[in-house]
Amino acid sequence: MIQRLNEPKGIAIPGGFVDIGESVEDAVVREMKEEVTLDVKIEKLLGVYSNPLRDKRFHCVSCVFVCNAKGIPKAADDAKDVYIYKLEDIPFEKLVFDHALILKDFIEDFNK
Repeated sequence: MIQRLNEPKGIAIPGGFVDIGESVEDAVVREMKEEVTLDVKIEKLLGVYSNPLRDKRFHCVSCVFVCNAKGIPKAADDAKDVYIYKLEDIPFEKLVFDHALILKDFIEDFNK
């Protein structure tokens, strides 16, 4: 998880925007390297989150992937800080956007 450097401030799942000409899968790998300095391998798609109200700045759709990561996470790019939480210790009340919903979906999927 990251502490966001930019508005809206709060804790979030690392991520970012797809560049023109880039696949969402390539964007995941690039954004994880840019934001938290981790090399990731995509395992599966968790889901697509598209509620028009999920981001107060503009309508934003997120494709959320479950990945395996290698490396030691470090805050970079627009991440102010980086955190690793046990699932039971995630501070849901501090999460921005709809990241609480996304993590609840991940935990439900993880426990299947």
